[in-house]
Amino acid sequence: MRVTLPRCVVLTGVWLVSSLAVAQGRFDLGKRVYDNSCASCHGVAAKGDGPLTRYLVKPSPDLTLLARHNGEVFPRDRVAEVIDGRTSTEIGPHGSREMPIWGDVFRKDAGTAGVRGARQVERHAQQRVQALVDYLARLQEK
Repeated sequence: MRVTLPRCVVLTGVWLVSSLAVAQGRFDLGKRVYDNSCASCHGVAAKGDGPLTRYLVKPSPDLTLLARHNGEVFPRDRVAEVIDGRTSTEIGPHGSREMPIWGDVFRKDAGTAGVRGARQVERHAQQRVQALVDYLARLQEK
């Protein structure tokens, strides 16, 4: 890919602004992904009370209790698997796969965002999945 000077300046500016925001604690990719992708069903506080949960076959689970229901250990790998959706065949509380396969959604978003190349697209998707897992881990009730 050929990078022109104006494109390089824009990309550098975006990187600088996002780096400063992260350094100052203002940007949380996991929270942003959660708010944009999960809150409508699971609720703003991840308690399973989102506005769309009443339209689901089974109610959305309280995501703040995942560690409690797993011997006080947050099941990172399982949560990532469910979010990504490609390797998980059963979803437990979700019954059939009513929850979107977010890994596919994040890969499509990567293409829309101009990310090119299979490795880069996969990396983009996995960064979002892992940021979301990290965010959910921080929300666990003690």
